[in-house]
Amino acid sequence: MKTVKVQALSLEKFNRYGVFANMLDPDTDKLGASPIEFYRDMLQLDVGQAQPSFSVCRVAKRNLIIDVSEYHNTTCEGLMPLDETVYIYVASANGGDKVPVEQIEVFKVPRGTFVALRRGVWHHAPFTVGNKAANVLVVLPERTYIVDCIVHEIPAGDRIKIIAR
Repeated sequence: MKTVKVQALSLEKFNRYGVFANMLDPDTDKLGASPIEFYRDMLQLDVGQAQPSFSVCRVAKRNLIIDVSEYHNTTCEGLMPLDETVYIYVASANGGDKVPVEQIEVFKVPRGTFVALRRGVWHHAPFTVGNKAANVLVVLPERTYIVDCIVHEIPAGDRIKIIAR
């Protein structure tokens, strides 16, 4: 089985898949001062003309095996682990019907870090890093999971084991 090592989330490495911002410990311009500080325009998520919908994906501890992937043609997707650090995996958009397993990269996303995936980027549910279930905020246009979610199972011989650093 092929393996892939987890890497730290960095703007340089992650840029081709999307953008991210630490929402709990912002390092950006702000308006106001304590007790009220407003950190403006930290990240944008293009969901086209649709209304954004906020959902939670709860991921329990499971084997670190990548066996399925998906992408969306018409929208970006936003993910933010609320209470636990997670691993997310991504591969460049190719619009195909075969997951590009040789391109998959895995990133460690600290809780409170919002990740905006570009249209077409291959991904699927995150993996919790610890033993606790992780609650992940998911932002997509309403019903995207029904009308624009191309999902492909990865054949057994091509599945990937995630190696934590």
